Amino acid sequence: MKTVYLSVRLKNYENALALVGAPLAETPENADVLLLPGGGDMHPRFYGQALNGSEDLDEARDARELTLIDNFLCAGKIVIGICRGLQVLNVYFGGTLRQHIASHSQIDGADRLHAVNSLPGLLRELYGARFAVNSAHHQAVRRLGKGLCVLACADDGTVEAIGHKTLPVFAVQWHPERLCGAFAQPGTTDGARLFDALLR
Repeated sequence: MKTVYLSVRLKNYENALALVGAPLAETPENADVLLLPGGGDMHPRFYGQALNGSEDLDEARDARELTLIDNFLCAGKIVIGICRGLQVLNVYFGGTLRQHIASHSQIDGADRLHAVNSLPGLLRELYGARFAVNSAHHQAVRRLGKGLCVLACADDGTVEAIGHKTLPVFAVQWHPERLCGAFAQPGTTDGARLFDALLR
């Protein structure tokens, strides 16, 4: 099992990784994998836009995570993104974001559930062509970054998973860390299966 460095230490991610037996690294230098977790919005200046719906900004985190991505990929290491992490990866590769979308954010503090359609590949092997995930975001990919490919979409066309054509990069827009263990929900995907597949 690969060793994971969390760019931000969050308990629910730590619990999900522990569930699949993935050890955590205290420093990026000692990790095999960089995991970019969810969080607030990325500042639109990083993708050449003015503020137009982005909120809960942390430019220091934005800059740090972009540097971490660069360091890990230059070392030939894996980078995984979850929710905000997918968006940061898209920007890293020159893509842009939709700063506010409807119908994908939480409802009264609870994750929204919706269907995702996957292309042939890992997600389809794990979950099938169509499966249910949770949703807690109000931003999404607008222009896809260079070298990236879409691996899954929601029914409304929102990009739900991406990968890179040649680099070890994979990201999902939903929250698998909140779909496993004590947070598992009947009728949705098992998030632990995704972490296990990516980290073995």
